[in-house]
Amino acid sequence: QVRLVESGGGTVQAGGSLTLSCEVSGSGNCLAWFRQVPEKEREGVADIKRGESRTDYADSVKGRFTISQSNTTNTIYLIMNNVQPEDAGTYYCASSDPRIGWGVCGLRYPLYKHFGQGTQVTVSS
Repeated sequence: QVRLVESGGGTVQAGGSLTLSCEVSGSGNCLAWFRQVPEKEREGVADIKRGESRTDYADSVKGRFTISQSNTTNTIYLIMNNVQPEDAGTYYCASSDPRIGWGVCGLRYPLYKHFGQGTQVTVSS
């Protein structure tokens, strides 16, 4: 059973930093962070392949956000620096289907079959 539990959301001042965490169990080998604002589609932000260093980022967050993983604690992180108002939204941790071992991950929404409950990020100016 896939279990994804996000934490770390909150209010951050524009230009500030925030770190999101996701406790992972039973996941597939592709893990990612998505975000969503009302009336917009869920957007892939960053992904990482379990046990490897390869990562991908949406153009809008490159150079500001970093996705990382701890294999000892089964946790992935999203380190958000220089947060901007357009970064506000609900952030979801996502996993691919654990029955499929993907050679390459990426931010294609259909790849991810499991999502956590989400954690809210608010940006104040």
